Amino acid sequence: MINLEKHEDIFTLTMDAGENRWNTTFVREIAAALDEVEASDGPAALITTSSSEKFYSNGLDLEWMQAPEAHPDAGDTGVFGDEFMKLMSRLITFPMPTIAAINGHAFGAGFMAALCHDARIMRSDRGFICANEMQIGIRIPIPELALFRHKIPMNAFFETVQLARRWTGPDAQSVGIVQQIADTDSLLSQAQARAAELAPLAANRANYGGQKERIYGENSAIEGAHGAAYLLRNLDKYSH
Repeated sequence: MINLEKHEDIFTLTMDAGENRWNTTFVREIAAALDEVEASDGPAALITTSSSEKFYSNGLDLEWMQAPEAHPDAGDTGVFGDEFMKLMSRLITFPMPTIAAINGHAFGAGFMAALCHDARIMRSDRGFICANEMQIGIRIPIPELALFRHKIPMNAFFETVQLARRWTGPDAQSVGIVQQIADTDSLLSQAQARAAELAPLAANRANYGGQKERIYGENSAIEGAHGAAYLLRNLDKYSH
């Protein structure tokens, strides 16, 4: 389901569950991998990607949510929302540089996960990123909206969250949702090169993670009120 490798200062977390849809088991597998990464010392960076050529992550596991008894290995639906949001909060403030190498479609929760990284590199030739909640009849939770507002430039924010626009790699780069685009063959190598550049920033993990907390956490520097990480880890305080 999750493969984690380390080469020099770079960790690569590869999601290997087909469409990489999010359920409680998937959340816990990712969290366990992050535990291993965070237990390391010294300069480091984290890349996430997918083994699928079609999907980085296809969002929530809707089949499981609609019929959990038919998918017992996917875990308890009752704890999913809280555990998923706390995982996203952790990823936003992770104490080393993080790069999403988006090698296929990233919809809904998959797009949200990509946005929680410090940088995003996307395929230039195919694939969409999209907050598709409006299309499937779901209001985006307030903590998730805060994340989108912090991570997506204002000129693209409304089109993304309200109009459910599907962004190609070149279009997403043009509005600043992703920082780089690459063809399939060079996507991972470009992510690795960027990760190697950024890894020294994590020599002082407390400093790197602490500044992220100032940006996205309680009494957020971005807007003075609580930031996305605080909202996500306190989901029970906010209505959907």
